[in-house]
Amino acid sequence: MIRRVGLLAVVALLFASLPLGIGTAAIAASSGPVSGVGDGGSGVVDSSAFLEPSTASVAGRAASNREDILHRTTTLRRLPDEPGTFETEMTFDVPGSMLEFDVRLADGATVESMDGFEPNGDGTYEWTRDTDAPSIRFSMPANRTGQVGHASGADTEGVAATTTGSTAGSERDYTFVDTGEWGIVQVPGVGISVRGTTSIGVDETVTVDGPGAAGNDIAFLGEVTVFERTVGTETIELAVPEAADLEPDPEAILETLAWSSHRLDVGASSEETFFVAAPTTVDWEPRGLQLGKGDAWVRADAPLEAADNAWIHEYVHVHQPYVEGVGTTTEAEWLVEAQADYYAATLTLEKGLIAFDDYREFFERGERSFYADGVLTDPATWDSPNTNYVKGRLVYGELDRQLRLATDGDRTLEDVFRQFNAADERITEETFLGALEQAGGEDLRDLAEEYTRTDATPEMWDRKAHEEAFDLQRATFEYGLAADSLEAGDESWPFLERDGESVTAVPADETVTVAASVVNTGDRNGTADATLTVDGQAVDTASIDLAVDDETVVDLEWTPPEPGEYTLRIGSETVTAFVTTDSWVTVTSVSFDPEQARPGEPITATATVENPGEDPAAAVLHVRTYEGSVGEHPVLLAGGETTTIEQELRFDSTAEYEVGIADATASVTVESPPPPAELEEVPGFSLATALAGLLFAALLLGSRRQ
Repeated sequence: MIRRVGLLAVVALLFASLPLGIGTAAIAASSGPVSGVGDGGSGVVDSSAFLEPSTASVAGRAASNREDILHRTTTLRRLPDEPGTFETEMTFDVPGSMLEFDVRLADGATVESMDGFEPNGDGTYEWTRDTDAPSIRFSMPANRTGQVGHASGADTEGVAATTTGSTAGSERDYTFVDTGEWGIVQVPGVGISVRGTTSIGVDETVTVDGPGAAGNDIAFLGEVTVFERTVGTETIELAVPEAADLEPDPEAILETLAWSSHRLDVGASSEETFFVAAPTTVDWEPRGLQLGKGDAWVRADAPLEAADNAWIHEYVHVHQPYVEGVGTTTEAEWLVEAQADYYAATLTLEKGLIAFDDYREFFERGERSFYADGVLTDPATWDSPNTNYVKGRLVYGELDRQLRLATDGDRTLEDVFRQFNAADERITEETFLGALEQAGGEDLRDLAEEYTRTDATPEMWDRKAHEEAFDLQRATFEYGLAADSLEAGDESWPFLERDGESVTAVPADETVTVAASVVNTGDRNGTADATLTVDGQAVDTASIDLAVDDETVVDLEWTPPEPGEYTLRIGSETVTAFVTTDSWVTVTSVSFDPEQARPGEPITATATVENPGEDPAAAVLHVRTYEGSVGEHPVLLAGGETTTIEQELRFDSTAEYEVGIADATASVTVESPPPPAELEEVPGFSLATALAGLLFAALLLGSRRQ
């Protein structure tokens, strides 16, 4: 036994004389994307960058989770000494992922100064990269006439101006104007071309330097009082200038618009609606005008108690995002103003602001030959430019009435309107006719073709016929979110709670699927319309037939256009979704376990991932080696939250390998054990001596066993 221990001790002594250093890992910092990955692991890190062998603090992006959002602040200034002109200054907050971007100013802009931009010579201005906050200041003509945006029509037999231009004259019918004392101006648009290391979104804040108020597309410059009303997630602002003699009470206007928001169920609204009561001391071409997603002005003397309710008319335009989005063909163009006029009058009637006789007289105007002789799908046949308003609303109303009767109240033209808002294709004549046929059958389509493709004109219905169609009760449904998560990129992204509200994040460039629950809570069977809205705009809808008390779940889809914050709604339930890129999270450290490894042995790479911002962030982090992506790790982090991800790695050959995780890189060295080294000559102990000793020990052990 003693001899065995001695033999083992000798063997241990021999191996102890061999060199160490098998599989020592080293990690280096990197502030940019992984380079050299895929070249057989040749990306060797300079030894001067080596940190501790097992853990390194990896330098990533700046501690901001908006590295993929280009922020633009537009500041408007009145120029009292230059009536008809106003000044605009645009300042940009450039994200770290931006490589280059150009801006193209609106027609008529005169550049006054710039910082961080230089002209390209083709009407665009290029960022010079000298500053992360470049700016450009320019003046713009304020006065405009002619066709701009969507206007309330006039039931007069005249030809309206159809040109758009700038003028400083005083005897004009304006759509925008600056008088020197006050102005209602169009916020200048700007074309932006960007290129970055990630998908880049753009957001804008519009302000007025001095007295005034602004939406996203229309601004008032001058002394003003702003009234506000919140409806669900929508904020409605009414700017009443000091120069305006407002006929309706401002609170009554806001209450009417808020009521219309609840009543008009077409899957679209603006989260921020901005109305201006336009002073009547200048000659306005229309009674009102809507521009962009949610801005409008209406003459201050426009009444609420009128069938041609300009306040609701322009508010209906706010609910037509398809006009600004996919648009319409010429044959379907009449629908835009016909819808606005029809629903303006119908909602005014339903709210009790007018009598049915006023309503009927308003629609009967469409029977007059001046309008009736026009073919709605062919604007060239219109004797009046208001044919789409006057005959259009009569035809639209008759089709809505017939659809209600054909379906016993189950379907209305609001359902078709909702489909338009959720469409991702241009609205054509066939789009409209096909939707009518699907909802009300072939007879309704035939009727629509007769009234829109020929000069045939329906007669206005009477009070009894109105009640028979419009008093029919529809089935009642409840809609909501069926799951506490969103699906995107084959992953589930659960809801988080922040300040009592549901929030989450999903990766950019992925289609998002939202599960919607639908329950028939009424006392009749019917067709439900589950609709997904994003920031108030319908993006997908599905029609489902449900019997009383039945319920179902339907998947609705949306593809985010760019990174940013979005409000998703199903029924009355909402979730705030942040569409993010990998740049919203930071890999702060990496470690390898074990620290020593031979070829073929597993190595676990562990990365610490942090969300340095306040908003939730989602990312699919790829672990990359010379073989490409060897692992995907979805992460969802609340603001300020940290987590870890792990990936098992194996390398078959000795080398120094670069491993990339998000925007960080680290290197690991894999080595094979060297061959046994020759024993050094030690006085009194040579290799021959050692072998002789082993032989003697073996003989001695054998003699004792005999």
